[in-house]
Amino acid sequence: MRSVEQICVVTTVVDARRVADLLAAAAVAGRLAACAQVGGPVDSTYWWQSAIQTTAEWSVQFKTTPDRVAALVDQIRANHPYEVPEILVTRVESGNPDYAAWVHEHTRF
Repeated sequence: MRSVEQICVVTTVVDARRVADLLAAAAVAGRLAACAQVGGPVDSTYWWQSAIQTTAEWSVQFKTTPDRVAALVDQIRANHPYEVPEILVTRVESGNPDYAAWVHEHTRF
């Protein structure tokens, strides 16, 4: 059985629900993520082009394994509409081992 240390959560945000849904579906269909959750909208405030911007965004959280992270990040970057997309990778330190096994199983062909 796989341990929870073998799960990573990859997060990004985009400015349209349709784009978030497409990123989620592509990652799961390609077995780069076992699942992807889309949430939002959320208002993000940030610096961009020397000014403070506020934009409604949609968050996508992908559940994957460490060996699939690089390919998932590459796919997100290639299909992301932002010039500098937020892509954050977090390793899970504890959780349900059965879920970890499920994530591992569904990121394989």
